[in-house]
Amino acid sequence: MRIYLYLVLSFFLIITLCNHANGQEIAIRNNYKNENGLLHLKIARAMIYTPQVNWWYNHHPSITHFKGKLIAVWSNGLIGEDSPGQRVVYSVSADFKHWSQAHVLAEPSKGPADTLNVLTAAGFYQHKDTLVAYYGEYEQHRTNTRLWAKYTTDGEHWSAPLDMHLPVIPNHGPEAIKSGRLIISGNFSFPYTDDPGGLSGWKMTSFYPPGFYTQDNSAAFYDPAKKWGLPPLCEGSFFQTGDEVLHMLLRVTGKGWKGRLWLTGSRDNGASWSKPVETPFTDNDSKFHFGRLPDNRFYYVGIPDTLHHYDRTPLVLALSDDGRYFDKQYIIADEPYQLKQAGLWKGGQYGYPHTMVWNGYLYVIISRQKESIEVIRFKLNQLKQKLAVHR
Repeated sequence: MRIYLYLVLSFFLIITLCNHANGQEIAIRNNYKNENGLLHLKIARAMIYTPQVNWWYNHHPSITHFKGKLIAVWSNGLIGEDSPGQRVVYSVSADFKHWSQAHVLAEPSKGPADTLNVLTAAGFYQHKDTLVAYYGEYEQHRTNTRLWAKYTTDGEHWSAPLDMHLPVIPNHGPEAIKSGRLIISGNFSFPYTDDPGGLSGWKMTSFYPPGFYTQDNSAAFYDPAKKWGLPPLCEGSFFQTGDEVLHMLLRVTGKGWKGRLWLTGSRDNGASWSKPVETPFTDNDSKFHFGRLPDNRFYYVGIPDTLHHYDRTPLVLALSDDGRYFDKQYIIADEPYQLKQAGLWKGGQYGYPHTMVWNGYLYVIISRQKESIEVIRFKLNQLKQKLAVHR
């Protein structure tokens, strides 16, 4: 019996070591079932932008703070999702409650068919006294993808566009890892640079072989997945654990694959990534954002519900002590928003959250039915309370 147990334990030890050597990660999971019994956080909320007569599509929001003010950026389209003429706008607030009118950050250029291109907001990065805003551009049929950046030193006056020489539409803006390297979360590519300013030296990398793709945007992730026998994987978000491993979670979409996040990992500061594997972490087929609290706990903000596909509600915060098991769940918000103007792919109560920790609060910016832009914040000291959990 002892010999049998020894052989079994040895087998699992070998498998574990092999998985680590190949960059595969131990499964990251949550325990969300439904919102029954979960604590609702005490939140404050402000509507940043609601269209009245035009520019009905508003999505892909990000938020940051700069020189004592809050700045939000998002994609702004005429009617439906990612249509020609879509631009990038931003708004500023000094007090969270009151926001400026939407200012145009970037207008699309014209493609070869004399049709306006499409711009997509791609987040912020701040270094010293400079704030950088990123946005992607492609032509009408999702071709000739390019990443651009503009920077400001006062939050009001922006530079001319700078070409990042990357064929990527980011999911989240650059985030710094422990080494200081910056990494962009794309759909399946995760460009990195060692330029602390985030404006040069970007290099492409992906879990796919280089010959599998030429660009990374909202239409380009289907073909390489099919070639490699994977489901359509997209819209990554990562965090780094104490062993310096990067854990990039991925949304899965497409028929028959919905309901769980997938995981790819890197053990060389983002220079290479393991082949993705499915995790037990539940998902509503939506974007999400991972991060870390000041007390070193890991957090997830997203829609883990699997019973009401694409409803994108409730908006949930999940916490983890070790970066593996996200077992502490809170409801951030679940109130409905009534759509004013129908449009292509418009829907989802709490769409595409992006988060920020600042001055004792966690901020969450979301789109509401891809029509309005809202920001929510709550005090971090609430997260010390005991809550109901499902195991």
